[in-house]
Amino acid sequence: MTFERKNVRNMVGYIPGEQPGSSDFIKLNTNENPFAPGPAVQEALAAINVDNLRRYPQPTALELRTSIAAQHTIGKENIIVTNGGDELLRLAISTFVETDEAIAVAEPTYTLYEVLAQAHGCNYIRFTLNEDWSLPVNFAKSLNNSNVKMCLLPNPHAPSGTLMPVKELAAIASEFNGILLIDEAYVDFIDPDLNHDCIKLIKQFDNILLLRTFSKGYSLAGLRIAYGIGSLSLINPMQSKTKDSYNIDFIAQKLAQAALEDQDYARKTWDFVRSQRAMLKDALADLGLSSVDSQSNFLLVNVPELINAEKLYKSLKQHGILVRHFQQAGQENFVRITVGNTDENQLLLKTLKLLLEKT
Repeated sequence: MTFERKNVRNMVGYIPGEQPGSSDFIKLNTNENPFAPGPAVQEALAAINVDNLRRYPQPTALELRTSIAAQHTIGKENIIVTNGGDELLRLAISTFVETDEAIAVAEPTYTLYEVLAQAHGCNYIRFTLNEDWSLPVNFAKSLNNSNVKMCLLPNPHAPSGTLMPVKELAAIASEFNGILLIDEAYVDFIDPDLNHDCIKLIKQFDNILLLRTFSKGYSLAGLRIAYGIGSLSLINPMQSKTKDSYNIDFIAQKLAQAALEDQDYARKTWDFVRSQRAMLKDALADLGLSSVDSQSNFLLVNVPELINAEKLYKSLKQHGILVRHFQQAGQENFVRITVGNTDENQLLLKTLKLLLEKT
């Protein structure tokens, strides 16, 4: 006997990247920051008084929201803190999308979006990206013609790492009748010379919801903490009605605030990732492996059919290096490689050279 709802019974859950129990592996498969959290986080953790843990945490992470607001020069009322970016996605869907309405994506994309739509029981509409990873022409018009309530767009894009300009996103929001959720999980790794800033769009459009996370840029993937930025019409219903009562624990609030306020350390890690990303792209090209221009902390690498992407992924794993290979249509010939630390990146290149010489 099963007690699952029909839509849950028929769905397939999200398949996360491998998390090996052994430290013998070099993990370049789940886009984690190559550096540990900074000294400020370590000091904040050491300063935790365990007596505080017997009491419930501040229910809306007020101090952290105040720090986030100062960092972005917006009001704290425009911010909601969530238990990882995934909670914000689930909250947004459950708060704003009826089960007879539709969510839309442009594929390939983050596969959790479909899982959350299936769990909610709403319709899921797929559009296809162009070969250069750009959106199809008249995208907003297509969304409206399909009566889409919410569109989920990762930017920088996952899995390619490409960046959609702010101007293009603004044009979509202006024409689209629904909510545009821009998933900015990798925003910290964008080249600062591009002056990319979607936060200013919040003041122009009440239908844009931004997702930011501490997992990537602040080395806190193990803590599960993120936040959303949007107009009051989007933030208030989630904050006061649909959010769990105490969704962010005391320790997570303190450590995230420490990480955010130590901008010098965070920016050094971002600069390192950008530098190594450029180095890896050139070095992979020298090995005959082209990659998509990325503004994230990973590279999507095109593997020639003669070599075979899946075989390359398995061969690297046998040598103790984990990368990501996706089975989804259109991604069979790619592997995604996270930018690691200097030693990890050099060992990756050395191993790839060895493997490719055998093909």
